[in-house]
Formats: sequence, structure tokens, C-alpha cells
Amino acid sequence: MQIDFSNRTVMVTGAAGGLGTAISGLFAECGARVALCDLKGAGEAAARLRELGYQAEGFSFDVRDRNGIEEGVSQIASSLGGIDILINNAGINGGPEERQTVDAYHDDLWDRIISVDLDGVYNCSKAVLRSMGNGGTILNISSITGLVPLRNQCAFTAAKAGVINLTKAMALELAPRGIRVNCICPGTVGIAVTNTLWQNSDTMKALLAHIPMGRQALPEEIAGPTVFLCSEYASYITGAVLAVDGGWTAGGYARNF
Repeated sequence: MQIDFSNRTVMVTGAAGGLGTAISGLFAECGARVALCDLKGAGEAAARLRELGYQAEGFSFDVRDRNGIEEGVSQIASSLGGIDILINNAGINGGPEERQTVDAYHDDLWDRIISVDLDGVYNCSKAVLRSMGNGGTILNISSITGLVPLRNQCAFTAAKAGVINLTKAMALELAPRGIRVNCICPGTVGIAVTNTLWQNSDTMKALLAHIPMGRQALPEEIAGPTVFLCSEYASYITGAVLAVDGGWTAGGYARNF
């Protein structure tokens, strides 16, 4: 049986980035109507999918803006039909120069990361659930740092750990409504922002040496498990937290890079 999302609408946040583009594209390949949502670039990303013959539309809003999200969800429902699947993918982190110990960490960076990476999941989920009714799927993108903390990234680590427990709480609450909620924790993924972050060759070598599979993930290797967990193949899976990290966390710890 092939995964088929025909006549189903998928909303993807952070859809204009490398990982969001891969996730949106794979859902489109599987027949879904895809609502690509981002602060900027969503329209262009959706246009590229339409050029390939897929059903896709772009929507611009900030996951921190609850009123904007409500308006965006209403537009998606009106344009593409009720939302069947929500992928909470939008997220940010500080650059290398911003990464500090807790006592030196910038308060504005803490507020910004928490508001996007954790509050954004809550905000979008709440808005979509009001129109989802009974039956549906929510998939949250966390990080291995939510499982095993990295030094000098206290806000990102706290936000992603929060996403994991929020996923479990939502799964418990929404199961009686037939809504499944799961979470993926990627390791390092070979997208533009990550490649820029690790452009120092010595740092990249140290990073790859710590990953048993010896390489970063391709965006498509995160998109695949995402689509699986939203499919009928995963119909008895809810509240799950899946590390997709090339074995990084198998040893129970993570290094600082």
C-alpha cells in the first residue's frame, strides 16, 4: 500500500526553509493539498510546487502572532478545505556568537527562541484544533537537544524539551477525539543554515565524528519519517518521540559544538 494523502490538507509552518520545503514537497508528492506557511518566502515555495503539478498555496504569518494565525488558519480552510494535518516545523536558534552560559545569555534571545520554538507550537496547534474536529494528526518538530542538552544553548534546549512534553500532553488529551500527536527530534541536518553554522572544517569534522553514521541528515531523511507518522501506517502511534539523528543520542549524551 502506497502512502496517499489525496483529498487531505496539510499545513506546514516554517515551510520556506530547507527542512520545511522537503516536508511540504513530500506531502505534495503523496497527493496532499499543502498550505506552506512562513514569515516570508511561502508564496514562492508554493509556486515551485505548483509548477511541478502539485496542489500548494503559500500563507504568510508569524507563529508568535495569535491573531495572525487565526486569520491564516481561516484562509487555509477557506482555500484548501479543513486542515487534516499540522506540521509544527517553524523554529529558530541563536548563532555561534550568541551562544553563552546561562548567566551570560541574552534575555531577548531567550524570549525570541521560546516564543517561536515553543509558544509557536502551542499557538498553531490551538488555532488548528478549533477547526480540526474529530480525526487528524499533529506532528511537532523538536530536536535532539530536547532529549540530551547541549551547552550554551539553554533557550533552544528548554524550548525543544518543552515541545516534547507538550506533544505527550496533547496526545493524551486528543486521543479520544481521534487526533494523533507525535514528535520528531532531528539531529544535525544538511540545510543552508546548518552548513553555515558548521562551516569551520575542524568543527565539522568533530561533529561528524560524534555521529555514528558519520554524516548529517539530508532534509528528505527527516521528511520521510514525518510523512510516515502522519500516515495510516502509523495509525496506532501517538505520543511518540522519534530521534532521527544518525545514532547521535544512542550513547545518551551530546557534545558541545
